[in-house]
Amino acid sequence: MVTILGGGIAGTVLGGALAHREHPVTVYERQPAPGAGAFMVLDGYAQQALTELGVPTEPLEAVSHPMPGGFGFHYLPAGRNAAPSRGHRLYPRGDLMRVLTEFAASAGTDIRYGHTATDIDTDTGTLWGTDGVLAADELIIAADGIDSLARARLEPARTAAYAGQVVIYGTTTRPVPLNDDPTVMHFHGTLGDGPLPVASFGHLRTDNTAYWFTRVTRDPISVDDIGAHPVDAWADTIHAADPSAAGLIGALLEATDTVHVANCRNVPLHNARRPAGRVLLCGDADHAVSPAAARGAREAIEDALALTTALTTGTSPAEAMAARRIELTAEREKQARIYATAMPQPTERSDDDEEPDGTE
Repeated sequence: MVTILGGGIAGTVLGGALAHREHPVTVYERQPAPGAGAFMVLDGYAQQALTELGVPTEPLEAVSHPMPGGFGFHYLPAGRNAAPSRGHRLYPRGDLMRVLTEFAASAGTDIRYGHTATDIDTDTGTLWGTDGVLAADELIIAADGIDSLARARLEPARTAAYAGQVVIYGTTTRPVPLNDDPTVMHFHGTLGDGPLPVASFGHLRTDNTAYWFTRVTRDPISVDDIGAHPVDAWADTIHAADPSAAGLIGALLEATDTVHVANCRNVPLHNARRPAGRVLLCGDADHAVSPAAARGAREAIEDALALTTALTTGTSPAEAMAARRIELTAEREKQARIYATAMPQPTERSDDDEEPDGTE
């Protein structure tokens, strides 16, 4: 028997994959229903992992938007650059969760919503909730997010660290006139002296909807401020992300009602304890990374695939996650090199080399 703590992307798809392979599993999720949230981008590796886990391709494609044009960077004072698509698709998070939940339900996965875990014994594999013992003497896979209870018990020194930026997501609810390429996710912003732009603004439009976000270098917001807000409450901060794209940003804000605001945080891997025992970490609980290069959700899905393979072939799930740690470390080093190559480098610009605002 496997108990999964957390019914987000990783926990739901892992539970569904195990149930489809007739492996007994129970998922506990503290929220009363499948989560929603903003939106995300998954690359071709994530799509392939979902296919290998057994998630049908058709419903995934039906709720997502392809990005064959890849990524376009428009950063001052550097100019333009681009990065190719690697099978990237944009997903509204709620729609992706609906597909994964239906996949899990089709195998009769036992997902118990509204169960908050209160403590966990990492030696015995015992999980307690507000109603008493939820699991005992079992393998517990903790996919309980960046503020993981299980990680706090296993590795109390390995805490999530603020990555220096706040991210704000928005989705338009009314038509907005844009004349840019709908196959490309566009980034606008200003480069600073550090490894990250001082601020950046990104967007991608579909036929009827535009998805946009901004990342701003600043002090973290309080826990109470994380979540949904009226767009007007953050309008000044959003406009400041890129004054050169004021027309584009203004048009998108005018068509948006609500934004989702969060701190960018990372869970470090360099000081991680080798996976072992009855409690294993998965996804953001083990290696959360601030939103960049479509990595976070893909890494969680690939964790689910590695664990599914181990549990259904009789190999060690702990060793599978140890191997994942090695892969992730190498991948992050590679992504840092790709980012440095794709990001425009500062150059001299003439006064008449203006950035277009993207509106008609």
